Amino acid sequence: MTIAEAQNTVDHWINTVGVRYFDELTNMAMLTEEVGEVARIIARRYGEQSEKESDKNKDLGDELADVLFVLICLANQTGVNLTEALEKNLDKKSIRDSTRHQENKKLK
Repeated sequence: MTIAEAQNTVDHWINTVGVRYFDELTNMAMLTEEVGEVARIIARRYGEQSEKESDKNKDLGDELADVLFVLICLANQTGVNLTEALEKNLDKKSIRDSTRHQENKKLK
């Protein structure tokens, strides 16, 4: 699925199953909540915190998909074409960081 297809699929789902988009501030709060759930899994599974028994069955992929879904909702409702935005962002990073990472001694 391309990014454009994902935006169209989410829009169709929202307008048929979800009834309508939540407002932007609600979606921003939901995005923050979903990112927190991803952070909890990462901190416990890959970081130094111990993983609680109740967290061991959490699916990181599913939680990342929740983040992506809400992010796409925000893009859709604010008129952002994520394909164009990502391409522009990668161009910016490629120019800005053309030698930065190769010269970073911490990455060697």
